[in-house]
Amino acid sequence: MSVKLGVPSKGRLMEKTFDWFGERGIALSRTGSDREYAGKVEGIGGVELVLLSAGEIPRELSAGRIHLGVTGTDLVREKLGQWEQQVETLAELGFGHADLILAVPNAWVDVDSLDDLDAAAAAFRVAHGFRLRIATKYHRLVRDYLRDHGVADYQLVDSQGATEGTVKNETAEAVADITSTGDTLRANHLKILSDATILRSQATLFRSRVAPANDAERATIKELGKLLKVD
Repeated sequence: MSVKLGVPSKGRLMEKTFDWFGERGIALSRTGSDREYAGKVEGIGGVELVLLSAGEIPRELSAGRIHLGVTGTDLVREKLGQWEQQVETLAELGFGHADLILAVPNAWVDVDSLDDLDAAAAAFRVAHGFRLRIATKYHRLVRDYLRDHGVADYQLVDSQGATEGTVKNETAEAVADITSTGDTLRANHLKILSDATILRSQATLFRSRVAPANDAERATIKELGKLLKVD
């Protein structure tokens, strides 16, 4: 048996995760070809590297199939209801920064805040006979945020593609999406509401609260935490 550490399987997120662990004396690496999801851990015994997509890691943590995992804060909070009961935050890694925001067309010159959006949504429903559509991949986070801020008369529509393009394509009137620079939003003639940063996300190391562990595995997790300076 070994402690299972899930990390993103490709791209800059994988590379930066490898760098972050490497700077702390734990060498992570892929083994085999780029098509193989296999890896190794050097610098500590009893830890198995599991390569997964960032979106799979919250599910594997909550199911207890991995003990530790690196993924975005946004993915954990969106995918896991009552997430704090299922995982523990061990360390924010300082990369992969992105904000989940609400944006509306630049042409909506009188809509700059959530209060403005609430008023516009009510007027939109009266004028068009249906609720203003907000395209997003983050239904849980957006719904909770808008409820807490008293915004009504809207509907969320699912977007698994280029969310910013839904307004231009007339399948939504506003968007809620992750952005790091805002460039894509501006290119699609959208503006971020001044008070609608729903979540500031970054790559984070989480520990599963439900993964079974024997005494040896718990000792390994504790030793790894000391090496990473996160315990």
